[in-house]
Amino acid sequence: MLRPQLNPSSHTTTTSSSSSTQLFASSSCIASLRRPSSSSSSVVAAARRTRGQGSSRVVVVCASSSATASRGDSSSDMAAAAAVRVKAVATIKVTVGELINRSIDIRDLIGRSLSLELVSSELDAKTGKEKATVRSYAHNVDDDDHSVVTYEADFDVPSGFGPIGAIIVTNELRQEMFLEDINLTASDGAGNSTVLPIRCNSWVQPKSVGDEGTPSKRIFFANKTYLPGQTPAGLRSYRKNDLQQKRGDGTGEREADDRVYDYDVYNDLGNPDSNGDLARPVLGGNKQFPYPRRCRTGRPPSKKDPKSETRKGNVYVPRDEEFSPEKEDYFLRKTVGSVLQAAVPAAQSLLLDKLKWNLPFPSFFVIDKLFEDGVELPGVDKLNFLESVVPRLLEHLRDTPAEKILRFETPANIQKDKFAWLRDEEFARETLAGINPYAIELVREFPLKSKLDPAVYGPAESAITADLLEEQMRRVMTVEEAISQKRLFMLDFHDLFLPYVHKIRSLDHTTMYGSRTVFFLTDDGTLQLLAIELTRPASPSQPQWRQVFTPSTDATMSWLWRMAKAHVRAHDAGHHELITHWLRTHCAVEPYIIAANRQLSEMHPIYQLLRPHFRYTMRINARARSALISAGGIIERSFSPQKYSMELSSVAYDKLWRFDTEALPADLVRRGMAEEDPTAEHGLKLAIEDYPFANDGLLIWDAIKTWVQAYVARFYPDADSVAGDEELQAFWTEVRTKGHGDKKDAPWWPKLDSPESLAHTLTTIVWVAAAHHAAVNFGQYDFGGYFPNRPSIARTVMPVEEPVDGAAMERFLDNPDQALRECFPSQVQATVVMAVLDVLSSHSTDEEYLGGEQTRPWNSDAAVQAAYDGFAARLKEIEGVIDGRNKDRKLKNRCGAGILPYQLMKPFSDSGVTGMGIPNSTSI
Repeated sequence: MLRPQLNPSSHTTTTSSSSSTQLFASSSCIASLRRPSSSSSSVVAAARRTRGQGSSRVVVVCASSSATASRGDSSSDMAAAAAVRVKAVATIKVTVGELINRSIDIRDLIGRSLSLELVSSELDAKTGKEKATVRSYAHNVDDDDHSVVTYEADFDVPSGFGPIGAIIVTNELRQEMFLEDINLTASDGAGNSTVLPIRCNSWVQPKSVGDEGTPSKRIFFANKTYLPGQTPAGLRSYRKNDLQQKRGDGTGEREADDRVYDYDVYNDLGNPDSNGDLARPVLGGNKQFPYPRRCRTGRPPSKKDPKSETRKGNVYVPRDEEFSPEKEDYFLRKTVGSVLQAAVPAAQSLLLDKLKWNLPFPSFFVIDKLFEDGVELPGVDKLNFLESVVPRLLEHLRDTPAEKILRFETPANIQKDKFAWLRDEEFARETLAGINPYAIELVREFPLKSKLDPAVYGPAESAITADLLEEQMRRVMTVEEAISQKRLFMLDFHDLFLPYVHKIRSLDHTTMYGSRTVFFLTDDGTLQLLAIELTRPASPSQPQWRQVFTPSTDATMSWLWRMAKAHVRAHDAGHHELITHWLRTHCAVEPYIIAANRQLSEMHPIYQLLRPHFRYTMRINARARSALISAGGIIERSFSPQKYSMELSSVAYDKLWRFDTEALPADLVRRGMAEEDPTAEHGLKLAIEDYPFANDGLLIWDAIKTWVQAYVARFYPDADSVAGDEELQAFWTEVRTKGHGDKKDAPWWPKLDSPESLAHTLTTIVWVAAAHHAAVNFGQYDFGGYFPNRPSIARTVMPVEEPVDGAAMERFLDNPDQALRECFPSQVQATVVMAVLDVLSSHSTDEEYLGGEQTRPWNSDAAVQAAYDGFAARLKEIEGVIDGRNKDRKLKNRCGAGILPYQLMKPFSDSGVTGMGIPNSTSI
């Protein structure tokens, strides 16, 4: 008897699987396998074994005791067989399945809770139309594995049906279900069986709620990739319609169970209808504030400002972009949700009797108590919010008749060296091996000059002179020589912040300067901090003020130097959070996610490549818009720019962001931190050889690039195949013209016109979503948890700023320690930011890491699987390389007494705050 074939081997395309992965039941396999029972439990076990493969490789299953079969040939096509019995085993995630099992639903009792329809890959030869689907109802079956709920259905597939290319699912129950996979097992009656796995990993809504945003029927395609032009004829309209459903029609308010992806501007950050000062400008879609797009929610406009969206209810994201139950549970207990939803309201009222919003810490001893003895938190009725804050954050929260104690875990850098934050060497080292390694740049010309209008902002030339720098360099060389030898570097927060100085200074309890900080590269490869320039621009009532501060042994100048460093650290903290972190990862990636879901079919190989790198990003972004970056949120209340924070992010997008320099090599070259050199490792010669972020990051970049190039080469043999892929071109066009529409006419956008340009573009997206984000996120608590090392805000001006406030100057001279603490964040600001940094730095228990087994490609192509194996192996090697570097005492920027090893580019991690690990996506 003929054996069934579930996958179309007759379609010979560049995406077809190799012969080793065709769905044939080979005679050698069948002869060697134990005869399984034909009972339901045997089929369930077979399906489970298929799921357990992880790689979605084809699994051959013998279903009866018939004789062995000959090797497959064209005669084994299902189309040539008589009616074939096919069994479907659908697996539903237990967190939802428990509810289904316990619910009393007549549909389940009579076996009509889940409708399945098999879809042929072929058209009807007579009519030229799609063949009728073969339908059956699945019934719940007993399963010893309590981690899943299993449904089964039997089909008698008629002769001539052809290869099965997809399955249509209708949920007849009254509640949604998370469908993990469906495994189809075809038996030919002679004991020969083959299994077709269909990976779903999607929420299926009940038929009763079906509408434009939530279709009552869902289609899931077999685990086989097709470029659009190679799609089997019977699947083409299904492919097209599924994409159209995900695009929606751009109208109406989205519901939580929808799966529609669409664009909108950032018009939901403010709350114009509130009584307070919470109106904010719209970001995106206008020349004044260009910005990437976010997911459209369709909420109604506010009453006072029709251009702004109301902020009612939960912020919509498509249902499959939501956190998993495991992630949601972790988030509620241990991550941002608890802090955002509880800490801010408590802090706004009177966080605690002893922690008024603007009170500074009374001493550094009290700051230390946060990590050592804890802080007494009186007033039990006011502490309910702390019960939901992360357990790790509340490492020690205990009840006594009289008190509660809050104690933060000591950050890793303070564990290494409690006084490191005072040292200039650590200040400089963190520009290369801290959490904002994207800010430092090479000084390429001198004197330093602003590009802003001097008629508005004052003289453009910096007050930092060559003589001053040479004195700090101990006259070992001239500035001209240092520049020619590429030994001068700087943090330049001058032109970005200067236009906002007076706006920010009009707010209470904050201040701002434009700043420049200059470093010298010493002979041992470390940076020496030379000078800090702080500038207040001219105003109608005052001239420009600026002053250069340098290290000094003089007591007064030494304390002024510490205060100047505190201001620069606050500038760097704002730049990091608003630009390096939020803008360049979270915000910039969301348009890629929306465009991919609107224009790339789920059977498209590029969709399958990118999908793991989009996990949870839209949901975490929506939560950020709810309480982190919104008007009155944590960023505005705890960082120097306050209500102008997101405006500054827009200015940075306008002036600094461009896709082509988001690639790590291009970013390093743009900042002068590297130059192209074909003879050097990675094709780059670094300006600073011991630059831990760049050293390790380039290893990760090259590993991603090698994997992506191999993947692209498997599906795109030449330029024509790339240019002719209509879905791919539509995706990239939409990224440029809609997702980043305010920059759509920029000349630097790459064209997808060859396998090389496609691979580079995809490598950049993967790098940003995974490694860039990891580098600037998971070390936040390690470096910023002890806030004097990295204050989020500077609240007071320099005591010597003219016109000098005599009383303030006297207080500074009398107690400079107190003056510095008053400049730091308040008690409430500091503790709230510490809480947020702790949870942002945490890995959840269901994290999926770059090169991990959980995110192995779905398709069973041998070349793809081999390339992924190589990628995973290379990442393991890189871990070893990084460990070796962190023990090399010649590398002083990452190894030495009291120095925190650089581990942010180590690919894998346990859960919690570890200071390492590269998740596949921007997931927190």
